[in-house]
Amino acid sequence: MIVIYHKNSVITRVESADIQSIHFDEKKSIAAELMQLAIQFPESKLVWCHESYHDQINLTSIPELMHHDKMMFSYNPNPNNYLGNRIGYVEESPFINVNKKVTYPTWQMSSLAGVIHASALLSFKGKIKLDSDFDYYLNSVAKVGMPLGLFCYSEPKLLVQNSIETPMPNSSAFALFKFVKQHYKTRWTILLLLNMMVYEFRLPFLAFIYSLFFKNRNTSQISFSNIQIQSSKSVVQNATIDVIIPTIGRKKYLYDVLKDLSNQTHLPVNVIIVEQNPQENSVSELDYLQNEIWPFVIKNTFTNQAGACNARNLALNQVESEWIFMADDDIRIDTDFIEKGLEIFDVFGVFAITFGCYESNYKEDNKMKIATQWSSFGSGCSIVNTKEMEELRYDIAFEFGYGEDGDFGMQLRKKGVDIIYIPTPEILHLKAPIGGFRTKPELLWHQDKIQPKPSATVMLYKQLHLTAEQIKGYKTILFFKFYRAQNIKNPIRYFNNFQKQWKQSLYWANELKNKK
Repeated sequence: MIVIYHKNSVITRVESADIQSIHFDEKKSIAAELMQLAIQFPESKLVWCHESYHDQINLTSIPELMHHDKMMFSYNPNPNNYLGNRIGYVEESPFINVNKKVTYPTWQMSSLAGVIHASALLSFKGKIKLDSDFDYYLNSVAKVGMPLGLFCYSEPKLLVQNSIETPMPNSSAFALFKFVKQHYKTRWTILLLLNMMVYEFRLPFLAFIYSLFFKNRNTSQISFSNIQIQSSKSVVQNATIDVIIPTIGRKKYLYDVLKDLSNQTHLPVNVIIVEQNPQENSVSELDYLQNEIWPFVIKNTFTNQAGACNARNLALNQVESEWIFMADDDIRIDTDFIEKGLEIFDVFGVFAITFGCYESNYKEDNKMKIATQWSSFGSGCSIVNTKEMEELRYDIAFEFGYGEDGDFGMQLRKKGVDIIYIPTPEILHLKAPIGGFRTKPELLWHQDKIQPKPSATVMLYKQLHLTAEQIKGYKTILFFKFYRAQNIKNPIRYFNNFQKQWKQSLYWANELKNKK
């Protein structure tokens, strides 16, 4: 382990893990010296720390926290991150609104304290400029690396106490626009300028023009394929697993799912089915549950209350095993899916995985090939550790709307559980026709003369989990996208109507929130 201490953009000292002084070039920027140390010590963990936090950094925790080499994390207890809240105008992902009380996935790094393995940093050698602004460089490395398989986190355990000793620098408008131009498509710089004009009455035109002189840093030349992941953590203990499946009117498809589960090389302990049929006096149609012999316990709950959120909650209440496979009633899996799936948890040292889930005609070239931190969550294609699911349930406010998957994923992240995407083993999603016994739900706002836009559940998700800037940025994009899809072509009439629909969406989202 090599530790760089710095202050006012200047390196003050470099030490090894046993506090032996290491020579460094005082004239080099921090980023340049960090890369030089990576070249000099390619098998080491490279730590950086602001001089004022010398007594706060928890160096003894780093070997446990960095449990494989394809990781990067930092921590800044200050409320604001380097790029500030305005980055929310251009990115709607869960990685912006960081919960600093837990280990949280984000590319937003800080020069205050952090660590990256030398082998991971060397992947950027000669491909990303060694910026003189160290915070800018760290954010750039993480932003470029995260979609390519670099696992990036805000990690409060880096500090002994999460007290604010020294306020850390914030980016200027020039740095913000430059960052957006170098890490997003060019149109986002225009949207950033527009959002700041509309919502802040600011016109940083010079910063916008300045950004246009920089090239995008996202490149296919960067790869971490030479770094093998093998976590030092052992997260699988007894490897028992339950499967939960909500179903409604898909008797034949569910049978095929059960057959796939019965042929697994690693069998589940329980398969928990929640069968829904809203018709009065209806009974279960799944006769094969009793007529055939299955190599696992089947728990079938029948309910007249339709709704996937309620069904999954009923199933979660019955889980007994260490792991939960959250499945759909119209998927197909290979015989070794569960066995391979559980093996991956010890490889990556994580507690929640969403697996590649595609239709049969999905183009192979469009499939994600890299294991990476996931911005979403798949309620029908994920395996999650049961202990991490304690006290977490699907929010009934999202029933029959959109957003329940995203909301559940955010509940996990806010608890400190990262969700990663794994391309294989793959799940085939048949996208079966909607089963029988279904009636169109009558939502609270369906009779309103002014319909909410976006839907109330979409707005609810955004209010619960996004920053104010992210919501405003989404509003701007929705305004332009929706214009092409509706009948009002007069811009003034459209603007007034859009504002009414947005206001209606806010109203019903608050109503749903108050009923929680």
